[in-house]
Amino acid sequence: MSKPVGVGSFHEWEVQELRRDREFAVEYLKAAMEALDNPEERAGGLIMLRAAAEAYGGLGVVAAQAGISRESLYRSLSPKGNPTLKTLIAVLKTLGLRLSVTPAEQVLARQTKAQGDSVAA
Repeated sequence: MSKPVGVGSFHEWEVQELRRDREFAVEYLKAAMEALDNPEERAGGLIMLRAAAEAYGGLGVVAAQAGISRESLYRSLSPKGNPTLKTLIAVLKTLGLRLSVTPAEQVLARQTKAQGDSVAA
């Protein structure tokens, strides 16, 4: 019997895709980090970071590798979480990534292009 399509199955697909496709994972995390900069999208960005952590060993494993408690990581990556810079850097490092800086104009141009592409489609 197949599973009904819903939130759980999307989350499972998302985690599997993050695991399977490294380029997708990198772009996904870039979008998550950009979402953290927008108060209206912040909760979504935190959930995206959590999905990535789940894809790369699970929250318990990522927390241990990052040197923070699992409970702290759960709280930090919840929709109302407020991760410290140390936590963000540790999670990204655990995933083989690092935090970087991008000029705001580039981010805005990319977002504007993406919105234009979605309207044209």
